[in-house]
Amino acid sequence: MKPLLAKELPEFLKRFGNFVDTEFRHIKIISPTIIIVSLAGQDSARGFDWISVDFEFSGVSDTRLLDNSKLSHIDMSDGISILFESTQFIFGIGSENKISALKNSICQITSSTLKYQEGSF
Repeated sequence: MKPLLAKELPEFLKRFGNFVDTEFRHIKIISPTIIIVSLAGQDSARGFDWISVDFEFSGVSDTRLLDNSKLSHIDMSDGISILFESTQFIFGIGSENKISALKNSICQITSSTLKYQEGSF
């Protein structure tokens, strides 16, 4: 897993088109403070080939998670948002630029660190 720094977030999300119309694959709870979210999306750096991206959220302090059986029913037409405020990353479904709106997302994770790993589709 590679660390994803706050200053890298805008370029990273742009590379994947904010994960608009992607496939939400699964959520895996490793421990009460570590959660992995897996998405499949198109990578503009690879000629828009589909790849999987796993996000590892560590130091989780707040969540709203869905059961894996419901993930295929999530409307991903607005993609995801990941914002950084102070010392925390906030992940959520939808195109949001306000922390309060993102915290009310149907699926959200707040953590102190964020890493990612690319894989095959």
